[in-house]
Amino acid sequence: MIEAPQISGSLRNRLAVTLIGGASLLALLLFLVVRNYAAQIAQQGQDSILGASVSSILDAAVLSDDQVEIDFPYASFSMLTTPAHDRVFYAIYRDDQLLSGYADLPRPDSADSPDSGERHYQTAAFIGKPIRISTASRTLLGADVKTHITVSVAQTQDALSDRLNAISRNVASFGMGFFVLVVLLSFWVTSITIAPLNRLATSVARRGPQDLSPVSKPVPTEMLPLVGALNRLMARLNQSLTQSEDFIAEAAHRVRTPLATVRSYAETTLQRVDKEQNRQALRSMIRAIDESSRAAGQLLDHAMITFRADQLEYQQLDLVDLVQDLVLRLAPVAEMKDIDLRFHVDQPVQCQGDPILLQNAIRNLIDNALKYSPSESTIDIRVTAHPRPQVEIRDQGPGFPPDEISDLALRFSRGNNAAGTIGSGLGLTIAQDVAIAHGGKLTLSNLTGGGACVLFSL
Repeated sequence: MIEAPQISGSLRNRLAVTLIGGASLLALLLFLVVRNYAAQIAQQGQDSILGASVSSILDAAVLSDDQVEIDFPYASFSMLTTPAHDRVFYAIYRDDQLLSGYADLPRPDSADSPDSGERHYQTAAFIGKPIRISTASRTLLGADVKTHITVSVAQTQDALSDRLNAISRNVASFGMGFFVLVVLLSFWVTSITIAPLNRLATSVARRGPQDLSPVSKPVPTEMLPLVGALNRLMARLNQSLTQSEDFIAEAAHRVRTPLATVRSYAETTLQRVDKEQNRQALRSMIRAIDESSRAAGQLLDHAMITFRADQLEYQQLDLVDLVQDLVLRLAPVAEMKDIDLRFHVDQPVQCQGDPILLQNAIRNLIDNALKYSPSESTIDIRVTAHPRPQVEIRDQGPGFPPDEISDLALRFSRGNNAAGTIGSGLGLTIAQDVAIAHGGKLTLSNLTGGGACVLFSL
């Protein structure tokens, strides 16, 4: 069982959160900058109107017989009309003495008092509401009199506040749309950024254990260290697997060759020995040698299947020809046990498969049937194409133990009726692994009248 790796967050989520966080800060900054700029523009507009009103009043002031006379122009206050009906206040001073208007209207400090012809603007509170005040002064000259006139005009800021609120709502809507757009773009950008890593993971996951070639497709610069480390790891694995295959093949060869030599000497000695006790010992020796030789062969077969199963060498082949060739090869073994091998076929069965693995699997199944079939019995081998390419093998032996039939295809598993029969417990395992590698399955069952039935399907 492969242990699941520990997870420490998500690169995609981190990148998306970073982009979205930056977008939210940018949207907030945009809102504050635009609102502040709009407030300045709106305030400048109000100041211009207030300044024009003050100038029109100052221009209307005249000095007559040492008296200041001001004929208020109609436009001086009408220009201050707003949709919010803001209130307007004024105050006129002559040399710091109130001539007309609101005496408690805030005035600039003496240090900030405007010079003649200059305007001064300030924000203050009056009658419980914020107001904007424009103040300007003018010097009037008479025959023997010089006097200083100061005019202040103030206006509440309800219309300005309404205008700023409308601008704020529009900017907020724009900022929200910008934020949503950036969020969508963030997910798209993260998907594009992570895509090469996902493609690399998918490419590696689809490989079989024999495909340890280095990753050669172009990758982003940031992924070069990862791909380089992965290629070095696969190179080491490839070397290790090659050494393992060579070791298994060499070990099987080195085991089977001496065993064959020992078996030959044992058979020769058996023919020369007359004492029954010694003959029985030699027969036991020959049996043990056969079991060891068979186990070594099947271990080699199983190792080969394990290495080839995930990287099959598919070929177009006729399953009938493949099975018929195996039947011909095993016919001498069947004749020695007086077993009749019957091959049934109606038509060629074309399929895609690895011929080496298929031969190995079907040979093990026929060999099992030969081992467990009694003398003078029949083994029926049938190849059919429907519903899928399959090989059915029926014998007249003892059959499979019903309570163990689901475990017989496990590695080194043998039924309780296998005592006294040479075997390693790998034949059915090999056949099942080959069937699964070809997208099929191995089905074991017992015949009603006695005997075993094995169905090998692709």
